[in-house]
Parts: sequence; C-alpha cells; structure tokens
Amino acid sequence: MTNMVNKAQGLGLSLITKIAGSDVLDQLKLRKFLEKSLYQGSKTSFKALSKTQKVFNGAEPHTKQRLPSQQKSLFDLSLTAEQQMTCDAMSQFATEVLYPLAHQADHQEQFPQQLWAHVDELGLNYYALPESFGGVATEKDIISHILIAEHLAKGDFSLTAGMLSTFSVINAITQWGSEQIQKRYLSAFAEDSEVRASFAVQENTPAFNPMQLKTKALNNDGQIYLSGEKTLVMLGETADVFLVTAEFQGRPDVFVVKRDTSIRAQKNPAMGLKATETMTLQFNQTPAERLGDDDFDYTAFIDLGNLMWCAMAVGTCEAVKQYCIRYANERTAFGEPISHRQSVAFMIADMAIEIDAMRMLVLNAASLAEAGKPYHREAYLARLLCAEKSMKIGTDGVQILGGHGFTKEHPVERWYRDLRATAILHSGLHA
Repeated sequence: MTNMVNKAQGLGLSLITKIAGSDVLDQLKLRKFLEKSLYQGSKTSFKALSKTQKVFNGAEPHTKQRLPSQQKSLFDLSLTAEQQMTCDAMSQFATEVLYPLAHQADHQEQFPQQLWAHVDELGLNYYALPESFGGVATEKDIISHILIAEHLAKGDFSLTAGMLSTFSVINAITQWGSEQIQKRYLSAFAEDSEVRASFAVQENTPAFNPMQLKTKALNNDGQIYLSGEKTLVMLGETADVFLVTAEFQGRPDVFVVKRDTSIRAQKNPAMGLKATETMTLQFNQTPAERLGDDDFDYTAFIDLGNLMWCAMAVGTCEAVKQYCIRYANERTAFGEPISHRQSVAFMIADMAIEIDAMRMLVLNAASLAEAGKPYHREAYLARLLCAEKSMKIGTDGVQILGGHGFTKEHPVERWYRDLRATAILHSGLHA
C-alpha cells in the first residue's frame, strides 16, 4: 500500500512539473488558473492518500512500541485565557504608558514618580502576592511572570526593570522565604503599596561570578551582619528593602536587608538602565536576615532572575523589530522604500528568527521550572543566546536606521544601550 501511495504522489508531481514547463499555458494565458487548480487538486488528493495510508497502516500489527520512558513530551506554547488577558493588558500598558515616558526618563536618569500610581492601578504586585496575603497568586506561576516581563518590555526595557523590582522581590520571598520572613515582609507589601524593594547582587569585579562573592555575612550571637559593596543596584537610593547576596559559612546565600544608616549609597550611572537610578551600595556591619532555610537553592534563585532579564530582552527586541519594519517601509532612498533592499529585508528577517529562538528557549526553561523539573541547563542556554542575540538585534536596529539610529530622535539607540545589560547582569530580578 505504501508503494502505491508513493507511486501516485510521484506521478502527480511529475504531471505538475511537465505542465508547468509548457509554453502553451503562457500563450493561452491559462497558467495561473491551471496552476491554482492543480495545486488544490493535488493537495486534496495527497490528503486523501495520506488518510488511506493511515487507515491501512493502522490495521497492520505493530511489533515495536514506545516504552514509558520514551513517551513524547509536547512543548505546548498555547496560553490559557488568563495568561492571554494578562499579556493583552501588559501590552496595552506598555504602549499607552511606558513608551511615552521612556525618552524623558532616560534623559533625566530618573524613574518617573507618576509611574508608581499606574503600577498600583495595574495591580502588578498582586500578581505575585499569594492569596493568603491579599494577592491573586495561587501557585507557582513562573510562565505568567515571564510573559508579564516580556510584554511590558515592549514599551521600555529600563522602566520595566524598575517596575518589576518590587514584584520580583515578592516573587523571591514567596518562593524561597522562611515562614517568619514571609509573614513579616509579604504582609508589609500587601498593606502598603508604597513599600519599594530591589536586589543587590552585582559586584564590581572583572567577569563577575555570582557564585563567588566578596560581600560577606557573619553571624554574631544570632544576629547576621553584612559587609561589602554591591553595584548597579536598581532604585538603590529609594528602595526600602533589599535582597542581598553574600557569602555565608563558605557558600553564597541571600539575605533580606532593611534600609538603615549603615548603608551608604553612591550614584553609579551606567551605559543603560538609566531610568532605574542604578546605585552602588556599601554595607558596613548592616543587620540582615536569611531569606530561606538550609534547603534554599541559590542556583535556582540566580537562574530565575536571569530568565526575567531574558524575557525583557525578548520583549524589547520585538519592539526593535517592529520599529525597524515601520521605518524601513517609510524611509525612501533612490525612489523606493529601503525595505526593498535585500540587505535590510534579510537583517529584519534575521531579527524575527532570533527573537523566536530566544522566546522558545526562555519559555522552555520557564515551563520546566514551573513543573518542578531540573532547568539549570535550559536557563543557562537561554541566557547565552539572549545575551548574544539581543546585542546583535540592538546593533542591527541602529544600523538599519543609519545616521538616525545614532541620535536620540529615535528610540533604537536607547534600546541598544539597555539590551546590553542582558549580558552583564546576573539575577537582580526574579520570576
């Protein structure tokens, strides 16, 4: 039966090829009509043959069966109704609120105060707070948090990072915090929406490794004190609570720190993330509390933070691509849009391919994390790809705009600067 099917399909293809090469069709102006008829007919025939093949093959005895450990696991990218509504709301917020504020915020190197009111209206932090503390999070929902980061970042990378700082701290405390820490801090976030929080992870060392920390934590009669310096701390001058990484008893750990006079803050402007008001913090015997218990998974803490940066990179790269498409279609040179040039079209096509690859790796890692399966390898690969491709997409975005890409008249230069943070920052957010 299989040979008959293959033979029939071969004859069909042969017939189509011969007719397509005939000059008579052009003379009678019947080529388009006949090609369309042949295409529809062959498609219907092949579909019927395939169906017949399945029926007869199904009747044949199978001697080879898939073992339980070999069951095919499908990677389903379809969103739930709630996730789709969340994505739509975040995309609308990014377009109507974040994008209009981004240019001025970057220029002034300040996080817009009016944005906090919008964040409260959006109810962003309640996506992370558990129901027992007045939020809507009923279980570990890492994919939804990744989607929130991606769709917000379509409006602006830097403002999204600032907005998600408190959101991410709540995520980390919800997932890793001890019962005492959760009761104290999650209650505070639920009762007062003006409480701000951030992460202090990065250190000013060449090729910084989050597993090797210079910041130290010492236990003195049951009280833990931190000493050391952290750099590129978002909202470092205004945050009330920090999650700080430090070496404790010979291994890296995370601590909750409330702002007090022992913390010295110094402005530390960077190439990108200007709207997040990055600071250098110096801890001098600062009182701290351990975030989790002895079973705390520090590697997972870093991986989930990196996935948030990757998700934001995907969203901002999508914004770069869409902006470049509009610009290339509107910008004319030598009497035609520059999108007609193959070099420009191929560059934008490469963007689309790379963005899809980035998104697939990020969602794959997030889905494994949400399912409680090992995901360190997948998160590491996602970070490698996003770090490399986001910088390339940012560079290509500037290149497509030519001289305009070098000016602040267009947002691509800001996106280019912000996207480079993906390769530099380790954690600092949390899914």
